[in-house]
Amino acid sequence: MMRDAVQFEPADSRVTRPSFWSSLPERWTSDVEETLVCCHVRQETHDVKSFFFHSPDGRAFVFEPGQFITLELEIEGETINRCYTISSSPARPHTLSITVKRVPGGKVSNWLHDNMRPGTPIRVLGPAGEFTCARHPARKYLFLSAGSGITPLMSMSRAHHDLGEDRDIVFVHSARTPDDIIFSRELDLIASNHANFRTSFVCESVGARTSWPGVTGFLSLPLLKLIAPDFMEREIFTCGPAPYMKAVRDLLDEGGFDRRRYHEESFSFETLTADGAADAPAPDTDVASAPNGIADMAAFSVSFAKSRREIVCSSGQHVLEAARQSGVRLPASCTQGMCGTCKVKLVSGQVEMKHNGGIRQREIDQGMVLLCCSKPLSDLVIDK
Repeated sequence: MMRDAVQFEPADSRVTRPSFWSSLPERWTSDVEETLVCCHVRQETHDVKSFFFHSPDGRAFVFEPGQFITLELEIEGETINRCYTISSSPARPHTLSITVKRVPGGKVSNWLHDNMRPGTPIRVLGPAGEFTCARHPARKYLFLSAGSGITPLMSMSRAHHDLGEDRDIVFVHSARTPDDIIFSRELDLIASNHANFRTSFVCESVGARTSWPGVTGFLSLPLLKLIAPDFMEREIFTCGPAPYMKAVRDLLDEGGFDRRRYHEESFSFETLTADGAADAPAPDTDVASAPNGIADMAAFSVSFAKSRREIVCSSGQHVLEAARQSGVRLPASCTQGMCGTCKVKLVSGQVEMKHNGGIRQREIDQGMVLLCCSKPLSDLVIDK
């Protein structure tokens, strides 16, 4: 007996098929596709939002959990660069997210909260950064975070969860109040799915809550020993405001922890402006007071090996400043040698570099420089 054929309604021609359903996507790089599009905005807490982006051409994002991207924004006629850690998992390559806390008076965070919505394009550089558990495999981890410093550690946690790696992870997050805990429900979900993933929240006060089953106060060595008695055996990753990270270093030193297995996000938020990036440095006195300014100083050529661009930079000018004036697009954020965003390999030549902690000595020994605080002493060739 033949059954009547099932009749299907024709597909709506106005709805396009997502490109990632039809073929294996190419890898996204900012050199090939510099503009991403916001596809979703999610309210995490009363003053924190997550912004999700996708590639208009359907490319996939490849990065290590804990790395960051640099946004290039036009706000009130000014071009501003800001670094934000990727909060999404690299195991979900079709979207990329950042999670941003609204900072009172912060130009960029307030602009994002007020203006970024689905369909908004944004220019992006990256990803970059070395703060990632992917480069430090271990059987047991301890993640310590405070405030919005949770984002890189959330990316790491999401990656382990998505990949089904039930690593022994203890995640300790500090917040002002229980209502300020970012990703609290998702962290509980990960913990419920993975037997070896444990969370603990430490809040300064209960805030508007009438009750709070968690810990109230601040992280201390005795408290850490209660939460993670075996912390001495763990690979530790820490991110948060500078005072918090110093307190963590102090308590770990007090406990005798081996610092070789300690990693922290080196971006010093407390020393920057309200949005986490400093204003551009003022011109050097000797350059500004010269009779004809920069024109009277020695000039050197700066060649960018990969992009095949060449510019001229005076001996009294930072390479990043000269590159921007010449239209060369380079990732940068703090412009004061602190964040490490503009770190590159110097193939040949010499520079005078005065940094503020954004580069390690071993990296300097390997020929790395920060363009924002480097002045040429000769012709340069840069691996960029």
